[in-house]
Amino acid sequence: MSLTDKAIARIRERIQSGELAPGSKLPAEPELAVQLGLSRNLMREAVKALQVAHVLEVRRGDGTYVTSLQPDMLLGGLGGAVELLQGDAGTLLDLMEVRRLFEPAASALAATRIAEPGLAEVKRHLDAMRRAGDDVELLNLHDAAFHRAVIAATGNDTLVSLLEGISGKTLRARIWRGLVDGDAAGRTVAEHEAIYQALVTRDGPLAQAAALLHVSNTESWLREHLRQ
Repeated sequence: MSLTDKAIARIRERIQSGELAPGSKLPAEPELAVQLGLSRNLMREAVKALQVAHVLEVRRGDGTYVTSLQPDMLLGGLGGAVELLQGDAGTLLDLMEVRRLFEPAASALAATRIAEPGLAEVKRHLDAMRRAGDDVELLNLHDAAFHRAVIAATGNDTLVSLLEGISGKTLRARIWRGLVDGDAAGRTVAEHEAIYQALVTRDGPLAQAAALLHVSNTESWLREHLRQ
């Protein structure tokens, strides 16, 4: 570990132990540096790194605070990291694989937990997909929103943040598919209809199977076109 990594680890240990709770203010920089046995330069580097990771928040003129440490905040940087990898075909396939592993299970969980307002939100985006016709951008906009609504129905914020983080990359894949494959729109709507109907009947295994078929079809198509 570099000295900066060690400094980061020491601050994280205090947060993990509860000594520095979410929302709490860190001691002044000189005091904290002395407490942890670090130079002030190392302390600044560690604070900067944890600020980028949304673990710490520096409030000018006030001090440094531990953030809420909620999943949507801590995983919020994932989407930005994914966007930086947009030219890497191998990473795109890896992300699709992650989606295939998580999203069907999340859909199954959503089927057992979704309430009527959540179901109405899913249907709203499904209806919009049907109306989109040949408008690929609009179709994919509501495609992504459909999946967000399904995952949100799980009530699991960590799962929502994780899958939202990879959606930017996979959204591009779906747009690409729509632009070059004229039959994609009809198949996409039919696959989403199957997921929705499974949610309506609160059938977890059926929702999982429908979501797995949908994601697997997209992944298989993408692998084939990348090989070409």
